[in-house]
Amino acid sequence: MIEMIDVWKTYPNGTEALKGVDITINKSEFVYVVGPSGAGKSTFIKLMYREEKPTKGTIILNGYHVEKMKERQIPKLRRSIGVVFQDYKLLPKLTVYENVAFAMEVVEAPKKHIRNRVMEVLELVKLKNKVRSLPSELSGGEQQRVSIARALVNNPGTMIADEPTGNLDPETSWDIMRIFEEINMRGTTIVMATHNKEIVNTLRKRVVAVEAGRIARDQQRGEYGYED
Repeated sequence: MIEMIDVWKTYPNGTEALKGVDITINKSEFVYVVGPSGAGKSTFIKLMYREEKPTKGTIILNGYHVEKMKERQIPKLRRSIGVVFQDYKLLPKLTVYENVAFAMEVVEAPKKHIRNRVMEVLELVKLKNKVRSLPSELSGGEQQRVSIARALVNNPGTMIADEPTGNLDPETSWDIMRIFEEINMRGTTIVMATHNKEIVNTLRKRVVAVEAGRIARDQQRGEYGYED
């Protein structure tokens, strides 16, 4: 479960990115976070995995009080979360297999378990035939699938995706969304910031709209609600 209670975020330049946000996201939910550019979506997402720290308020994620964590504790929080970025953030000199395995190596998983689990998630994202490929040899969609596999490999309770289809063509975007749906059906909570109106309006999920730093709308099976 994810809970934000009266969360505020003010940056050093005086910009108020979030103003008194209250929200609860339950286990196994799929939530789209939408809103105009500059509305506070990215801050909302970054607070969850402690890329940013709230100025005021309480954030509880997977049992951790995120706002109270010391720097040395943050890696433990992030092991319970999978994060998928718009720009993939793959390690360019590592193969597909090595990129995914690296996420398990840093938590000192047993080698035998690493191989079995890496191949399992690569099968889920349909990349078993690309294990020896480097990121530069993959399409954008394939790179994003590697990114999803890496985020998933340690069995996180929650996956946070920040514009995961932002750099992809429409057909590839739908392929990526089908993978996210499969992951969600297996019980993982997904929170996804997106500008993709067609996806939000077709794959109806809970929609949380952020405007001017506040939650303006929170609807089950909601719509995107903004013009392109």
